[in-house]
Amino acid sequence: MARALYIHWPFCAKKCPYCDFNSHVRESVDVAGWQAALIADMRAEAQVAGGESLTSIFFGGGTPSLMPPALVAALLAEAERLWGFAPDIEITLEANPSSVEAAKFEGLAAAGVNRVSLGVQSLDDAELRFLGRLHGADEALAALETAQAHFARVSFDLIYALPGHTPDLWRGRLARALSLGTGHLSLYQLTIEPGTRFASDVRRGRLVPLDDDAAAELFDLTQEMTAAAGLPAYETSNHARPSEESRHNLAYWRYHDYCGIGPGAHGRRGGMATVRHKKPENFLKAVHEQGSGIAEARSLTAREQATEALLMGLRLVEGLDLAALERRFALPPAALVDADNLARLCNLGLMWRDGSRIGVAPPGRSLLDALLAEVVADTLVAA
Repeated sequence: MARALYIHWPFCAKKCPYCDFNSHVRESVDVAGWQAALIADMRAEAQVAGGESLTSIFFGGGTPSLMPPALVAALLAEAERLWGFAPDIEITLEANPSSVEAAKFEGLAAAGVNRVSLGVQSLDDAELRFLGRLHGADEALAALETAQAHFARVSFDLIYALPGHTPDLWRGRLARALSLGTGHLSLYQLTIEPGTRFASDVRRGRLVPLDDDAAAELFDLTQEMTAAAGLPAYETSNHARPSEESRHNLAYWRYHDYCGIGPGAHGRRGGMATVRHKKPENFLKAVHEQGSGIAEARSLTAREQATEALLMGLRLVEGLDLAALERRFALPPAALVDADNLARLCNLGLMWRDGSRIGVAPPGRSLLDALLAEVVADTLVAA
Protein backbone atom coordinates (compact mmCIF):
# COMPACT_ATOMS: atom_id res chain seq x y z
CA MET A 1 0.00 0.00 0.00
CA ALA A 2 0.96 3.65 -0.24
CA ARG A 3 3.97 4.84 1.71
CA ALA A 4 4.17 8.29 0.11
CA LEU A 5 1.68 11.15 0.36
CA TYR A 6 1.40 14.14 -1.95
CA ILE A 7 -0.58 17.17 -0.71
CA HIS A 8 -1.51 19.75 -3.35
CA TRP A 9 -2.10 23.35 -2.26
CA PRO A 10 -3.77 25.10 -5.20
CA PHE A 11 -3.38 28.79 -4.40
CA CYS A 12 -0.88 31.45 -5.40
CA ALA A 13 -0.54 34.81 -3.72
CA LYS A 14 -0.73 36.71 -6.99
CA LYS A 15 -0.94 36.04 -10.70
CA CYS A 16 2.06 34.12 -11.94
CA PRO A 17 2.88 32.59 -15.34
CA TYR A 18 2.40 29.05 -14.03
CA CYS A 19 -1.26 29.22 -12.98
CA ASP A 20 -3.62 27.29 -15.23
CA PHE A 21 -6.59 29.46 -14.36
CA ASN A 22 -7.30 32.59 -12.37
CA SER A 23 -9.12 30.81 -9.56
CA HIS A 24 -5.67 29.73 -8.30
CA VAL A 25 -4.99 33.36 -7.39
CA ARG A 26 -6.69 34.55 -4.22
CA GLU A 27 -6.23 37.57 -2.05
CA SER A 28 -7.48 35.55 0.92
CA VAL A 29 -8.17 31.88 1.60
CA ASP A 30 -10.58 30.27 4.06
CA VAL A 31 -7.83 28.38 5.88
CA ALA A 32 -10.17 26.63 8.32
CA GLY A 33 -12.41 25.47 5.48
CA TRP A 34 -9.49 24.17 3.47
CA GLN A 35 -8.01 22.42 6.47
CA ALA A 36 -11.29 20.57 7.00
CA ALA A 37 -11.56 19.65 3.30
CA LEU A 38 -7.99 18.42 2.97
CA ILE A 39 -8.27 16.36 6.15
CA ALA A 40 -11.54 14.83 4.94
CA ASP A 41 -9.87 13.97 1.61
CA MET A 42 -6.91 12.49 3.49
CA ARG A 43 -9.14 10.34 5.66
CA ALA A 44 -10.99 8.99 2.63
CA GLU A 45 -7.69 8.07 0.99
CA ALA A 46 -6.31 6.42 4.12
CA GLN A 47 -9.33 4.10 4.24
CA VAL A 48 -8.29 2.50 0.95
CA ALA A 49 -4.53 3.05 1.02
CA GLY A 50 -3.50 2.66 4.63
CA GLY A 51 -1.60 -0.06 6.41
CA GLU A 52 2.02 1.09 6.12
CA SER A 53 3.88 3.96 7.73
CA LEU A 54 4.61 6.92 5.50
CA THR A 55 8.21 7.37 4.41
CA SER A 56 7.65 10.69 2.62
CA ILE A 57 5.23 13.58 2.35
CA PHE A 58 5.47 16.29 -0.31
CA PHE A 59 3.64 19.63 -0.26
CA GLY A 60 3.40 20.94 -3.82
CA GLY A 61 1.08 22.92 -6.03
CA GLY A 62 0.60 26.64 -6.37
CA THR A 63 2.57 28.29 -3.58
CA PRO A 64 2.59 25.82 -0.66
CA SER A 65 5.21 27.84 1.21
CA LEU A 66 2.51 30.48 1.77
CA MET A 67 0.42 27.96 3.73
CA PRO A 68 0.10 29.00 7.37
CA PRO A 69 2.47 26.85 9.44
CA ALA A 70 -0.45 25.92 11.70
CA LEU A 71 -2.23 24.39 8.69
CA VAL A 72 0.86 22.40 7.73
CA ALA A 73 1.18 21.18 11.32
CA ALA A 74 -2.48 20.12 11.40
CA LEU A 75 -2.19 18.17 8.13
CA LEU A 76 0.98 16.44 9.30
CA ALA A 77 -0.61 15.52 12.62
CA GLU A 78 -3.57 13.95 10.83
CA ALA A 79 -1.33 12.09 8.38
CA GLU A 80 0.66 10.67 11.28
CA ARG A 81 -2.54 9.60 13.04
CA LEU A 82 -3.88 7.90 9.91
CA TRP A 83 -0.73 6.20 8.62
CA GLY A 84 2.03 6.60 11.16
CA PHE A 85 5.44 7.99 10.26
CA ALA A 86 8.61 6.07 9.52
CA PRO A 87 11.38 7.15 11.94
CA ASP A 88 13.29 9.01 9.21
CA ILE A 89 10.31 10.37 7.26
CA GLU A 90 11.12 12.99 4.63
CA ILE A 91 8.70 15.94 4.63
CA THR A 92 9.33 18.26 1.68
CA LEU A 93 7.73 21.57 0.80
CA GLU A 94 8.11 23.41 -2.50
CA ALA A 95 8.83 27.12 -2.25
CA ASN A 96 9.49 30.06 -4.50
CA PRO A 97 12.64 31.92 -3.40
CA SER A 98 10.92 35.14 -2.37
CA SER A 99 11.45 37.10 0.81
CA VAL A 100 7.75 36.72 1.70
CA GLU A 101 7.97 32.95 1.61
CA ALA A 102 11.38 32.77 3.27
CA ALA A 103 9.90 34.62 6.23
CA LYS A 104 7.73 31.55 6.86
CA PHE A 105 10.57 29.02 6.83
CA GLU A 106 11.16 29.05 10.57
CA GLY A 107 7.49 28.35 11.29
CA LEU A 108 7.28 25.67 8.61
CA ALA A 109 10.32 23.91 10.05
CA ALA A 110 8.73 24.02 13.50
CA ALA A 111 5.56 22.51 11.99
CA GLY A 112 7.55 19.46 10.88
CA VAL A 113 8.88 20.20 7.39
CA ASN A 114 12.48 18.93 7.18
CA ARG A 115 13.28 19.44 3.50
CA VAL A 116 12.59 22.34 1.15
CA SER A 117 12.81 22.52 -2.64
CA LEU A 118 13.35 26.04 -3.99
CA GLY A 119 12.31 27.04 -7.51
CA VAL A 120 15.33 29.26 -8.15
CA GLN A 121 15.61 28.47 -11.90
CA SER A 122 18.49 30.90 -12.49
CA LEU A 123 21.00 33.02 -10.62
CA ASP A 124 20.99 35.67 -13.36
CA ASP A 125 18.44 38.49 -13.36
CA ALA A 126 18.15 38.69 -17.14
CA GLU A 127 17.49 34.97 -17.39
CA LEU A 128 14.88 35.16 -14.64
CA ARG A 129 13.05 37.88 -16.57
CA PHE A 130 13.23 35.74 -19.72
CA LEU A 131 11.74 32.80 -17.77
CA GLY A 132 8.94 34.99 -16.41
CA ARG A 133 9.98 34.67 -12.78
CA LEU A 134 8.96 37.28 -10.24
CA HIS A 135 12.05 37.05 -8.02
CA GLY A 136 15.55 38.32 -8.60
CA ALA A 137 18.88 36.56 -8.16
CA ASP A 138 19.78 38.34 -4.90
CA GLU A 139 16.38 37.51 -3.44
CA ALA A 140 16.84 33.87 -4.43
CA LEU A 141 20.25 33.69 -2.78
CA ALA A 142 18.88 35.25 0.41
CA ALA A 143 15.99 32.75 0.47
CA LEU A 144 18.43 29.89 -0.05
CA GLU A 145 20.55 31.06 2.87
CA THR A 146 17.46 31.28 5.08
CA ALA A 147 16.36 27.80 4.01
CA GLN A 148 19.74 26.33 4.85
CA ALA A 149 19.51 27.87 8.31
CA HIS A 150 16.17 26.19 9.07
CA PHE A 151 15.98 22.89 7.16
CA ALA A 152 18.20 19.85 7.41
CA ARG A 153 17.96 19.24 3.67
CA VAL A 154 17.67 21.83 0.90
CA SER A 155 17.36 21.46 -2.87
CA PHE A 156 16.99 24.03 -5.61
CA ASP A 157 16.47 23.89 -9.35
CA LEU A 158 18.08 25.59 -12.31
CA ILE A 159 17.09 25.67 -15.97
CA TYR A 160 19.82 25.55 -18.59
CA ALA A 161 20.26 25.20 -22.34
CA LEU A 162 18.63 28.60 -22.69
CA PRO A 163 19.11 30.53 -25.94
CA GLY A 164 22.68 31.81 -25.98
CA HIS A 165 23.99 29.34 -23.40
CA THR A 166 27.51 28.23 -24.24
CA PRO A 167 29.61 25.64 -22.42
CA ASP A 168 31.75 28.36 -20.82
CA LEU A 169 28.75 30.36 -19.66
CA TRP A 170 26.96 27.29 -18.23
CA ARG A 171 30.17 26.07 -16.61
CA GLY A 172 30.32 29.31 -14.64
CA ARG A 173 26.61 29.21 -13.74
CA LEU A 174 26.80 25.61 -12.55
CA ALA A 175 30.06 26.11 -10.64
CA ARG A 176 28.41 28.90 -8.69
CA ALA A 177 25.37 26.74 -7.94
CA LEU A 178 27.55 23.88 -6.73
CA SER A 179 29.47 26.24 -4.44
CA LEU A 180 26.29 27.07 -2.52
CA GLY A 181 26.50 23.82 -0.57
CA THR A 182 23.12 22.13 -1.00
CA GLY A 183 22.99 18.35 -1.07
CA HIS A 184 20.58 18.16 -4.00
CA LEU A 185 20.20 19.97 -7.32
CA SER A 186 17.53 19.60 -10.00
CA LEU A 187 18.95 20.71 -13.36
CA TYR A 188 16.46 20.86 -16.22
CA GLN A 189 17.04 21.69 -19.86
CA LEU A 190 14.67 24.27 -21.29
CA THR A 191 11.90 22.52 -23.20
CA ILE A 192 9.52 24.24 -25.60
CA GLU A 193 6.05 22.93 -24.74
CA PRO A 194 3.16 23.36 -27.21
CA GLY A 195 0.78 26.17 -26.35
CA THR A 196 3.28 28.11 -24.24
CA ARG A 197 4.65 31.63 -24.73
CA PHE A 198 7.98 30.07 -25.69
CA ALA A 199 6.33 28.01 -28.43
CA SER A 200 4.69 31.14 -29.83
CA ASP A 201 8.01 32.99 -29.76
CA VAL A 202 9.76 30.15 -31.62
CA ARG A 203 7.02 30.06 -34.25
CA ARG A 204 7.31 33.82 -34.80
CA GLY A 205 11.10 33.73 -34.96
CA ARG A 206 11.58 35.74 -31.76
CA LEU A 207 13.24 32.84 -29.94
CA VAL A 208 15.84 30.47 -31.34
CA PRO A 209 16.34 27.46 -29.06
CA LEU A 210 19.65 25.61 -28.87
CA ASP A 211 20.01 22.80 -31.35
CA ASP A 212 20.19 19.20 -30.15
CA ASP A 213 23.97 18.91 -30.39
CA ALA A 214 24.57 22.07 -28.35
CA ALA A 215 22.06 20.96 -25.71
CA ALA A 216 23.68 17.51 -25.54
CA GLU A 217 27.08 19.12 -24.98
CA LEU A 218 25.68 21.08 -22.03
CA PHE A 219 24.05 17.92 -20.66
CA ASP A 220 27.39 16.08 -20.74
CA LEU A 221 29.12 19.01 -19.06
CA THR A 222 26.46 18.96 -16.34
CA GLN A 223 27.07 15.27 -15.64
CA GLU A 224 30.84 15.78 -15.43
CA MET A 225 30.71 18.78 -13.11
CA THR A 226 28.10 17.43 -10.72
CA ALA A 227 29.86 14.07 -10.42
CA ALA A 228 33.19 15.80 -9.73
CA ALA A 229 31.50 17.88 -7.01
CA GLY A 230 30.08 14.79 -5.28
CA LEU A 231 26.50 15.25 -6.52
CA PRO A 232 26.22 12.67 -9.30
CA ALA A 233 23.01 12.17 -11.25
CA TYR A 234 20.67 9.58 -9.81
CA GLU A 235 17.90 10.47 -12.28
CA THR A 236 18.03 12.19 -15.67
CA SER A 237 17.76 15.72 -14.24
CA ASN A 238 18.41 15.20 -10.52
CA HIS A 239 21.72 15.16 -8.71
CA ALA A 240 22.50 14.50 -5.07
CA ARG A 241 25.09 13.57 -2.53
CA PRO A 242 24.75 9.95 -1.38
CA SER A 243 21.65 9.61 0.89
CA GLU A 244 20.40 13.08 -0.13
CA GLU A 245 18.23 11.83 -3.01
CA SER A 246 14.57 12.87 -2.92
CA ARG A 247 12.90 9.87 -1.33
CA HIS A 248 9.50 11.09 -2.43
CA ASN A 249 10.43 11.36 -6.09
CA LEU A 250 12.16 7.99 -5.89
CA ALA A 251 8.78 6.54 -4.94
CA TYR A 252 7.42 7.82 -8.26
CA TRP A 253 10.38 6.65 -10.33
CA ARG A 254 10.46 3.22 -8.67
CA TYR A 255 6.72 2.98 -9.30
CA HIS A 256 5.68 2.59 -5.70
CA ASP A 257 2.16 3.44 -4.63
CA TYR A 258 1.49 6.99 -3.49
CA CYS A 259 -1.58 8.91 -2.40
CA GLY A 260 -2.43 12.31 -3.82
CA ILE A 261 -4.84 14.65 -2.04
CA GLY A 262 -5.96 18.19 -2.77
CA PRO A 263 -7.16 19.85 -6.00
CA GLY A 264 -5.64 18.34 -9.12
CA ALA A 265 -3.57 15.75 -7.24
CA HIS A 266 -2.83 12.43 -8.95
CA GLY A 267 -2.18 9.13 -7.19
CA ARG A 268 -1.34 5.49 -7.83
CA ARG A 269 -2.50 2.81 -5.43
CA GLY A 270 -3.34 -0.85 -5.79
CA GLY A 271 -3.39 -0.70 -9.58
CA MET A 272 -5.69 2.32 -9.56
CA ALA A 273 -4.96 5.75 -11.05
CA THR A 274 -6.67 8.50 -9.08
CA VAL A 275 -7.10 12.16 -9.92
CA ARG A 276 -8.77 14.85 -7.81
CA HIS A 277 -10.94 17.64 -9.18
CA LYS A 278 -8.61 20.38 -10.35
CA LYS A 279 -10.69 23.51 -9.85
CA PRO A 280 -10.79 24.40 -6.14
CA GLU A 281 -14.55 24.98 -6.10
CA ASN A 282 -15.23 21.62 -7.74
CA PHE A 283 -12.87 19.92 -5.31
CA LEU A 284 -14.68 21.42 -2.30
CA LYS A 285 -18.05 20.42 -3.74
CA ALA A 286 -16.90 16.84 -4.24
CA VAL A 287 -15.56 16.59 -0.69
CA HIS A 288 -18.86 17.88 0.63
CA GLU A 289 -20.98 15.54 -1.49
CA GLN A 290 -18.93 12.33 -1.57
CA GLY A 291 -16.40 12.67 1.23
CA SER A 292 -13.37 12.95 -1.06
CA GLY A 293 -12.10 15.14 -3.88
CA ILE A 294 -11.76 12.29 -6.38
CA ALA A 295 -12.86 13.09 -9.91
CA GLU A 296 -11.76 9.76 -11.39
CA ALA A 297 -10.44 6.45 -10.07
CA ARG A 298 -9.54 4.14 -12.93
CA SER A 299 -8.23 0.59 -12.80
CA LEU A 300 -5.03 0.27 -14.84
CA THR A 301 -4.35 -2.87 -16.83
CA ALA A 302 -1.17 -4.81 -16.13
CA ARG A 303 0.26 -3.55 -19.42
CA GLU A 304 -0.51 0.07 -18.55
CA GLN A 305 1.17 -0.31 -15.18
CA ALA A 306 4.19 -2.02 -16.73
CA THR A 307 4.51 0.78 -19.28
CA GLU A 308 4.47 3.42 -16.56
CA ALA A 309 6.97 1.45 -14.48
CA LEU A 310 9.37 1.18 -17.44
CA LEU A 311 9.05 4.81 -18.49
CA MET A 312 9.68 5.96 -14.93
CA GLY A 313 12.30 3.42 -13.91
CA LEU A 314 14.54 3.91 -16.91
CA ARG A 315 14.98 7.54 -15.89
CA LEU A 316 16.98 6.30 -12.90
CA VAL A 317 20.72 5.69 -13.08
CA GLU A 318 20.11 2.47 -11.12
CA GLY A 319 17.77 1.24 -13.85
CA LEU A 320 15.15 -1.39 -13.06
CA ASP A 321 14.71 -5.13 -12.61
CA LEU A 322 12.84 -6.77 -15.50
CA ALA A 323 12.35 -10.01 -13.55
CA ALA A 324 10.63 -8.07 -10.77
CA LEU A 325 8.32 -6.42 -13.31
CA GLU A 326 7.53 -9.80 -14.87
CA ARG A 327 6.50 -11.15 -11.46
CA ARG A 328 4.62 -8.02 -10.43
CA PHE A 329 2.52 -7.72 -13.56
CA ALA A 330 2.45 -11.38 -14.67
CA LEU A 331 3.78 -10.47 -18.11
CA PRO A 332 6.37 -12.34 -20.19
CA PRO A 333 9.69 -10.63 -20.98
CA ALA A 334 8.71 -10.08 -24.62
CA ALA A 335 5.72 -8.02 -23.48
CA LEU A 336 7.99 -5.61 -21.59
CA VAL A 337 10.93 -4.74 -23.83
CA ASP A 338 12.00 -5.23 -27.41
CA ALA A 339 14.88 -7.67 -26.84
CA ASP A 340 16.52 -7.04 -30.22
CA ASN A 341 16.51 -3.27 -29.81
CA LEU A 342 17.74 -3.59 -26.23
CA ALA A 343 20.65 -5.78 -27.34
CA ARG A 344 21.52 -3.36 -30.15
CA LEU A 345 21.46 -0.35 -27.81
CA CYS A 346 23.62 -2.21 -25.30
CA ASN A 347 26.14 -2.99 -28.06
CA LEU A 348 26.20 0.71 -28.95
CA GLY A 349 26.96 1.59 -25.32
CA LEU A 350 23.71 3.54 -24.93
CA MET A 351 22.07 1.06 -22.54
CA TRP A 352 23.31 -1.68 -20.22
CA ARG A 353 22.11 -5.04 -18.96
CA ASP A 354 23.32 -6.81 -15.83
CA GLY A 355 21.41 -10.04 -15.27
CA SER A 356 17.77 -9.04 -15.11
CA ARG A 357 18.51 -5.35 -14.54
CA ILE A 358 18.57 -2.88 -17.41
CA GLY A 359 19.29 0.81 -17.58
CA VAL A 360 20.44 3.73 -19.68
CA ALA A 361 24.21 4.16 -19.90
CA PRO A 362 25.77 7.62 -19.48
CA PRO A 363 26.16 8.22 -23.27
CA GLY A 364 22.45 7.50 -23.71
CA ARG A 365 21.02 9.72 -20.99
CA SER A 366 20.72 12.79 -23.18
CA LEU A 367 18.80 10.60 -25.68
CA LEU A 368 16.42 9.14 -23.13
CA ASP A 369 13.13 9.78 -24.92
CA ALA A 370 14.40 8.27 -28.18
CA LEU A 371 15.75 5.21 -26.35
CA LEU A 372 12.47 4.65 -24.53
CA ALA A 373 10.60 4.70 -27.82
CA GLU A 374 12.89 1.94 -29.11
CA VAL A 375 13.18 -0.35 -26.12
CA VAL A 376 9.70 -0.35 -24.55
CA ALA A 377 7.76 -3.13 -26.26
CA ASP A 378 5.31 -2.06 -28.95
CA THR A 379 2.54 -4.00 -27.23
CA LEU A 380 2.99 -1.88 -24.13
CA VAL A 381 3.13 1.42 -26.00
CA ALA A 382 -0.04 0.44 -27.89
CA ALA A 383 -1.76 -0.33 -24.60
